[in-house]
Amino acid sequence: MRLISTGRHHATFEFGDLHVISLRDGYIDMPPTRLRDEDGRPLPVLPTAVPLAGDNLRLSVNAFFVTDGTRSVLIDTGASDVWHDPTMGLIYDALDEAGIDRAQVTDAAITHNHEDHVSGLITPDGAEAFPELERVWIGAGDTAVFTGRLAPLRDRVIPVTEQVAINDWVTAIPTPGHTPGHTVYDVRSGAGRLLVWGDTVHVPTLQFDQPNVSWEFDGDQAQARAARTALLEQLIRPDHFVAGAHLDSPGIARVTPSGAGYALEYLAPSIG
Repeated sequence: MRLISTGRHHATFEFGDLHVISLRDGYIDMPPTRLRDEDGRPLPVLPTAVPLAGDNLRLSVNAFFVTDGTRSVLIDTGASDVWHDPTMGLIYDALDEAGIDRAQVTDAAITHNHEDHVSGLITPDGAEAFPELERVWIGAGDTAVFTGRLAPLRDRVIPVTEQVAINDWVTAIPTPGHTPGHTVYDVRSGAGRLLVWGDTVHVPTLQFDQPNVSWEFDGDQAQARAARTALLEQLIRPDHFVAGAHLDSPGIARVTPSGAGYALEYLAPSIG
């Protein structure tokens, strides 16, 4: 995995015969009380290693565009205007900055049904963001989100019920817990494997070192914790990389064992 270009809202990596482009949708601030211990209670003490923006945790929001030069997949789509926050909805600027024509996107792969991951399929003016979109992949447990403003896409939704290939180099893998349909996308190239996840980790400065810490909005905290642990164990293998929706932008890194937990090594400096 090699960084080949960067900007204010994007970073492009060469990954074997693929290009992986991180797209920054912005950031959201959340109170530290969202973090939960194994009994589901707010953490009594926040470690000093966890930075705060004022009194809040600041979570980057990233999406990822993967292409072999012919076919392209967009993994997550940002928030569009539904978050009602000027720090969000920047993915369209990021796509422009990266030189990506939205008509290249024929497949959108959604990690789960929360607003900051799926809403960017529709622009603030109510139009479809990707005019040539043919398929929207999402976990079967999350398909009910395609109502209201997302209803025009319903007939293109492909529910993911089990591990399934999207194309020759992307496979959808169900990882329920955060939501019933939470899904990770496994991208393979000659350079290794990249696991693109949504809300497996919200606070990277804490949840790699202490993976048992959960998030208030994990629908099933025990199941989400087990999924996170399984994915982290997979990521410590050689030539494995992670791309995370809430890792610090651009959000692509290596994972190594560290004590009782794991350490994160970013492949590029923070953007935004």
